[in-house]
Amino acid sequence: MSYTSESVENLVEQLTKLPTIGRKTAQRLAAYILKMSRVDVVQIADALVAVKDKVTFCTICSNVTDHDPCRICSSPKRDHSIVCVVEETSDVVALERTNEFRGVYHVLGGAISPLDGIGPEDLRIRELIERIANGDPVAAPNDDNGSHAASANGTTVAEPHSSDAQIKEIILAMNPNVEGDTTSYYISQLVKPFGVRVTRIARGLPIGGDLEYADEATLSRALEDRLVVDTDA
Repeated sequence: MSYTSESVENLVEQLTKLPTIGRKTAQRLAAYILKMSRVDVVQIADALVAVKDKVTFCTICSNVTDHDPCRICSSPKRDHSIVCVVEETSDVVALERTNEFRGVYHVLGGAISPLDGIGPEDLRIRELIERIANGDPVAAPNDDNGSHAASANGTTVAEPHSSDAQIKEIILAMNPNVEGDTTSYYISQLVKPFGVRVTRIARGLPIGGDLEYADEATLSRALEDRLVVDTDA
């Protein structure tokens, strides 16, 4: 189906460039956009342009941010001696939702996958090793408004502290698959000479899950990562 409107047809074609969006889905989205108010459409368009114009990668952890360093790396309230290594920026969002982790992050930008042509040199592993060797920059406290210092080119950035925090633990939070296991093993071998503690997030049964519905791999990992029960509690 082709629309009589070239503008709508062009919108459909542009929407199909997005992942998992086929032509039929793009047509439904285009039809919905036609019913939206101009204000709402402009807000979406502005948000898309802002993502390309304002968003950058943190020079410390490689997470997406509007200000460099990002708010996590620039926070003096975070424990900069503990670095959680993840594959993608979406993993940072997932871990932050727990409100449990108070350390900092390092985003690799993927996982080692020879079949997909992704090797260690394609990821931010070298930056991680340099970060371990040189220490993690500790941010200076900001005021209540989260003020930042302006650089020479007018870009607003947080002022880094003059000292560095020694990294004491690396938490490997890779996806539980072959690529994640390969990446975790590769990094653990590189980190070993630095004497840094290397841990990995536990795997096992989900909360509220039933044993009878769990697959063999999950049960095996749950047994392998079993915990000691505190009988004194």
